[in-house]
Amino acid sequence: MTADEKGGAGPIGAARKIIHGWALLGGCVLLAVVAMNMISVIGGVVWKPFPGDFEMTEVGVAIAAFSFLPYCQLTYSNVTADIFTSRASPRTIAFLTAIASIVALLFSLLLCWRMFDGMLDQKEYGYTTAILQFPHWMAFIPFLISLALLAIAALITFGENAAVLIGNKSDD
Repeated sequence: MTADEKGGAGPIGAARKIIHGWALLGGCVLLAVVAMNMISVIGGVVWKPFPGDFEMTEVGVAIAAFSFLPYCQLTYSNVTADIFTSRASPRTIAFLTAIASIVALLFSLLLCWRMFDGMLDQKEYGYTTAILQFPHWMAFIPFLISLALLAIAALITFGENAAVLIGNKSDD
């Protein structure tokens, strides 16, 4: 499919750009975690380690991992068992991928609902990390954004595969 067929303009194109940007932001968070750990290790040898590095590594890696989920859905980069579909027709693959998109949509909506409740509980009880006293609930915000973007990506991929199934577009 060309870039225009994949939604280069309009709301779908905007959603794609947001999802790509969100994944890049997640990559930057991961790079910051790596840099912080390098500073902490070097600091432990030379002067003083970075306090709370373990806590921020935990939060940063989780944020980064969640930020990659919508991108993986949008670019069909999730793990698949291609050995079972290597000889399948494009329509069969589109059907199976459409089902996977529905599963991803339901999964993201369920997790979004439960994590929102979890965030409210963390905020109500005032849970914080031990050393830096970072409020746990704040880490839930990027998780929720990632899950909402995952739902949007699942809708986009479902639409693409539905178009292949009804014969409006070819699967190149």
